[in-house]
Amino acid sequence: MKDLFWTENGTGKPVVLLHGGFLDHTMWNDQISALSDRYRVIAYDARGHGRSANATGPYRLTDDLAALLRHLGTGPAVLVGVSMGAGLAVDTALEHPELVSALVATGAGTSEPYFEDPWTRQAMTAWHAAMAAGDLEGSIEGFLTVGLGPYRDLTELDPEIPRRLRAMARATMSKHTADEPNHVILLKDTWHRIREIKVPVLAIHGAADSPDHVAMAERLATTVVNGRSVTIDGAAHYPNMERPDTYNKLLEDFLTSL
Repeated sequence: MKDLFWTENGTGKPVVLLHGGFLDHTMWNDQISALSDRYRVIAYDARGHGRSANATGPYRLTDDLAALLRHLGTGPAVLVGVSMGAGLAVDTALEHPELVSALVATGAGTSEPYFEDPWTRQAMTAWHAAMAAGDLEGSIEGFLTVGLGPYRDLTELDPEIPRRLRAMARATMSKHTADEPNHVILLKDTWHRIREIKVPVLAIHGAADSPDHVAMAERLATTVVNGRSVTIDGAAHYPNMERPDTYNKLLEDFLTSL
């Protein structure tokens, strides 16, 4: 596990926090401090993100996570993910079900997102164009536009939120170049497979997130055998950062119910 950086705090039922794309484990700082007095809280940087090494060959994010959980001897764990991390949680419940006791997904459904809303398509196109051009600052701002939703601008937010997001995105994006190969292997047919997931699933999404992200989270919660969803007002793609007290209460209530 020398290629992955992780932190571990507390003892008890294992809870694994999975960050969003281009971010790192520090997006979970508020949850780590809130949960670690009652749970074994594990947070790590996915390959190519934060303090973890870049990929040098083909890999699957879910296999990295499974290897880490086996290395740490967690047994079945509660997986809590935002965006890319939510897709990773779902993938792991499908590919390594013996390692998963419950799921919390925020801002995503599975690791195969689809975008139909015009605002989301336009924002994603502009962001990807900046990345393809090697425009670091444009890539960061495009990332923020998508993550902070179509219904407000940065001036409406606590400035600490975009500051933290920019810092994490810059650190991860700076590790890569526009022309490097993408080694990640994506799962296929995840939407057709999610009925295989039998563990409890809670979808938490921000009311100000893009319609596509909200719809995918709702679809996940209503398709699995044991799922439900809740919405947090005043937050978009990262409600754990924007409304940590509310997010933490929902998360802790879910953990207590298991």
